[in-house]
Amino acid sequence: MTKQLPQRTPLPPQEPTLQPSLEPSHPLPTSPNTTSEVKPESYTKPFLSFISDNPTVFHAVTHFSQQLESHGFAQLSERESWSLSKGGKYYVKRNGSALVAFVVGKDYKSGNGASIIASHVDALTVKLKPIPKLTPKAGYLQLGVAPYAGGLNSTWWDRDLGIGGRVLVKDGETGKIMEKLVKLGWPIAKIPTLAPHFGAAANGPFNKETNMVPIIGLESTSPNSAEGEGRKMSVLGGEGAFTATQPEKLVKAIAGELNIQDYSSIINWELELFDTQPAQLGGLEKEFIFAGRIDDKLCAYSAIEALLASPSSSSPGTLKVVGLFDDEEIGSLLRQGARGDFLPSTLSRICECLAASDNTSCGPNLIAHTNANSFLISADVIHAVNPNFLNAYLENHSPQLNVGLTVSADSNGHMTTDAVSTALLQQIADKCGSTLQVFQIRNDSRSGGTVGPMLSSATGIRAVDAGLPQLSMHSIRATTGSLEPGLGVKIFKGFFDHFEEVDAEFV
Repeated sequence: MTKQLPQRTPLPPQEPTLQPSLEPSHPLPTSPNTTSEVKPESYTKPFLSFISDNPTVFHAVTHFSQQLESHGFAQLSERESWSLSKGGKYYVKRNGSALVAFVVGKDYKSGNGASIIASHVDALTVKLKPIPKLTPKAGYLQLGVAPYAGGLNSTWWDRDLGIGGRVLVKDGETGKIMEKLVKLGWPIAKIPTLAPHFGAAANGPFNKETNMVPIIGLESTSPNSAEGEGRKMSVLGGEGAFTATQPEKLVKAIAGELNIQDYSSIINWELELFDTQPAQLGGLEKEFIFAGRIDDKLCAYSAIEALLASPSSSSPGTLKVVGLFDDEEIGSLLRQGARGDFLPSTLSRICECLAASDNTSCGPNLIAHTNANSFLISADVIHAVNPNFLNAYLENHSPQLNVGLTVSADSNGHMTTDAVSTALLQQIADKCGSTLQVFQIRNDSRSGGTVGPMLSSATGIRAVDAGLPQLSMHSIRATTGSLEPGLGVKIFKGFFDHFEEVDAEFV
């Protein structure tokens, strides 16, 4: 399955200047390619901007929504009835943290299949506890946080941590509650290590509840004063207000960033900490991308860009679908996760709307018919070979950077890959000039999971697991190839373009 390594395309010499910003990706980066030819190197800098400007899942989904709308996609609401037309382009969000976008082929007929790419946009992080206000210690203000998935691991020590997420704000005139995105433009927290001079205490093991509590500032009172003595509880927003339960300085910073004068109008929020260091190119020839949150905003980015680049003239008898889900890192069990009904219900509603335009009745038979004719790429990043730990990799199953998409296999069903799905993807790769690699974990190691098995088993849709390779998975700062975003766009676009033709070759 693995082919010869292609020549790497040199990147332009200028490195991007990436500054933190409050709004999610304004102005929107232009999609580099909407023609039939994909140049992988043209997606490198836009990806750097995207991943630096959109640190939380809410920012990422908002960015993708804006990208889709700028390319003529209409937003649908799950809370309203849908009216779809052939040739139409649509997207729908759930919880502000998951998204399904789709294009209806102009020649689509009820029962025809869908080419689907599914990925996730959540990443390991650290979230604020419901009441994160802590009693100051030794003159320091600290923040009560909890790890999301594998967050607060050892790579979180001594990083410059920013804060961002969504804030629920009540309009004083209409009484309506709306969501606002926020991220402060500077690092507000640090989890400091203990210097090695302190001996055994500096060596761990460390308690995440007591030893990894971020510091966010200094007390206004003397550091020698007795802890808790003479202090008054904050009542920002008034007694019983949500803001009265939050750190006073944090409330003022968030309110100031959103130009909120009345603290009581802040009804609630979901905030998290993130590494503020911008993504950047690295390596002597800029072969690498060094960034946070690569898993898995990388495959999500490539999937959306591929959908935008795929022309309406290709595979006109199919549906082209991208599903981006939240909560993959914690098991996908929530409604915005892949185990929820977001994708199946969206596909069912599409079938129902289009069946009406075809004067066909929609029921379980038609939905099962559509699913049986569909195909899913479960796109999640996979482990690139690490030259310092070659003994951890299975021989002939060691993906390299800047080569191409990697098919992920697992003998125990953690991946959806089988002979048929691999052969179909290989046919796609051949048609669009892409290279496939392969990965499988060693017998003495444990494989991770993806959204593929849960989506495929719930719908009966044929599927393959395939992702772009990266180093240092689940580190706060990871590495991938500088061509990976564009290589992903190339093969994902090829999938959308050629699925109808290739699928017809399989009996």
